[in-house]
Amino acid sequence: MQYRTLGRTGVQVSTLVLGAMNFGKIGNTTQEEATAIVDAALEAGINLIDTADAYSGGQSEEMVGKAIAGRRDDVVLATKATLPMGDERNQRGGSRRWLVTALENSLRRLGVDHIDLYQMHRWDPTTSDDETLSALTDLQRAGKIRYFGSSTFPAYRIVQAQWTAREGRLSRYVTEQPNYSILQRGIETHVLPATQQYGMGVLAWSPLASGWLSGAIRAGQEISTNRAGFMQQRYDISIPANRAKLDAVEQLATVADEAGLSMIQLALGFVTAHPGVTSAIIGPRTMDHLRSQLAASDAVLSADVLDAIDAIVAPGVDLAAHEKNDTPPALLEPALRRR
Repeated sequence: MQYRTLGRTGVQVSTLVLGAMNFGKIGNTTQEEATAIVDAALEAGINLIDTADAYSGGQSEEMVGKAIAGRRDDVVLATKATLPMGDERNQRGGSRRWLVTALENSLRRLGVDHIDLYQMHRWDPTTSDDETLSALTDLQRAGKIRYFGSSTFPAYRIVQAQWTAREGRLSRYVTEQPNYSILQRGIETHVLPATQQYGMGVLAWSPLASGWLSGAIRAGQEISTNRAGFMQQRYDISIPANRAKLDAVEQLATVADEAGLSMIQLALGFVTAHPGVTSAIIGPRTMDHLRSQLAASDAVLSADVLDAIDAIVAPGVDLAAHEKNDTPPALLEPALRRR
């Protein structure tokens, strides 16, 4: 396992991060299975575990908490807030009112007295940066969080938040967690230049593109991954964007074969090769998934392989831009772009 400094924090983290989204009902992963995955990940040298309050309605945090009990100090523990945690309209977002409550709930579920990295799961357009950053700064000064970061923020919001922190003499986001893979390279255009400018650590989620780059999805084969069962539109080959992804996967498989790499090694090696990326988040649902992904922990792609990838999916291009979660609200809601 390799290690890098998380932005400018001085904290050393593994280049592979254990993502716990599949722990609980989302991935049908039991506590016994989750604990075994955590055990194996820590044994392999992974030292950062990432979860969120919204994963299976808090189940993931509870399972992570039980899995790391008695070895809390061995783990850089990250979780997130802002996504809805109930039907009540104020049980979400980036307000001080909600973040104080959400953090206490996460601490209770995880069974810990502090979070190492507390991340805003999405940008909340209804709440000012001053409101969110001042609340996070106070929680940090109270010792309940060590650092805080953003997740899936568009570049202009990353910059705005940095300036708000500077002008208000508040603590700032020290990390960003964006969607990044060979098939979704849009963050190379604006997000990564911004995070590099501000010295932010970058933890890339979905480096296997929701299974498209795992080797399990190939032309002529039935797509039977777990996510295909409840996210059918993202795997429907009649949709042009999905056909484009499948065409790219077939070409990438040839590149991997010629380089003597698995598709997983190619995908994870690509993400961690970017100088602006600290780590890639893996989200194994089973021990077999974990083993295949750990095999890529030391994957280093040659310049020829990276050039071949660029020829298949150009830098800065998203093959499925509609799947992005950082689109400005006005592009999604007509009323926001019309008088």
